[in-house]
Amino acid sequence: MTRCGFTAIIGAPNAGKSTLVNALVGSKVAIVSPKVQTTRMNVRGVAMRGETQIVFVDTPGIFKPKRRLDKAMVAAAWSGAGDADAVVHLVDAAEVSDHPNGNASADTTSIIEGLKAASRKAVMALNKIDAMAVEQLLPLAEKFNGAGVYEEIFMISALKGNGLETLATWCAARMPEGPFLYPPDQAADIPSRLLASEITREKIYLRLHDELPYSTAVETEKWEDRKDGSVKIDQIIYVQRDGQKAIVLGKKGQTIKDIGASSRRELEQIFGRRVHLFLFVKVRPDWADKREHYRDMGLEFPEDK
Repeated sequence: MTRCGFTAIIGAPNAGKSTLVNALVGSKVAIVSPKVQTTRMNVRGVAMRGETQIVFVDTPGIFKPKRRLDKAMVAAAWSGAGDADAVVHLVDAAEVSDHPNGNASADTTSIIEGLKAASRKAVMALNKIDAMAVEQLLPLAEKFNGAGVYEEIFMISALKGNGLETLATWCAARMPEGPFLYPPDQAADIPSRLLASEITREKIYLRLHDELPYSTAVETEKWEDRKDGSVKIDQIIYVQRDGQKAIVLGKKGQTIKDIGASSRRELEQIFGRRVHLFLFVKVRPDWADKREHYRDMGLEFPEDK
């Protein structure tokens, strides 16, 4: 008998969802950066626990949306939670502990209210416990337990690995009986072209996260498999202003060369072959209002109301 199902990881921006999914899967399936709202779409990572296949869904951070892209991301996160067999609400324990009176942030509170409105049970995972004293954690768990939406509360560190097997065991037990959806050795469900775009976007954020707004986008425009087994990838980096283009390019083009070299090295590790990566920067002030970009990212395009 085999089991297979979906576990959605939801939470406020920068709670550590992508780090958690990568740790549970055992390989990198989602990009990670210190920048808020790095994850834009639902990314599926596949993990095996005995005869159970768990498809972990890394969702965008849930926050109060203002722009069209924000609305699409938040809608994708709630959609991922609604379609899942189990839901894990990840909370930055240190962030709550630092908040006045130990109260949850507005984003975390809105997620709790959203779960209540949907009559959806979940478990909470208090993350980053390695940065806190034990006596600080118990009152937090007790407070969240009173919300009435959590079956259980786990204390974990996605970065250090604390408590992850206990959480994974709980998720495995909630998966329904059924055949595997993916080969047991497959770690992710994301098209290669899109993965390549995401890796380059990660490198941009890691290199320029304090200088560039998060609305920067990367599109894999061309993908050419060559006879020698290598692949040629042309990507466009979209920014919204000329000043941002200058930042991405850097003095004498050095910044974009560094970004390209870092992205190429990781892509070669992921794809197991030589990669010829060519990056181009274009200014497109309205890219976040173009329907085709949402389709490429796997997001629904929010219509104006």
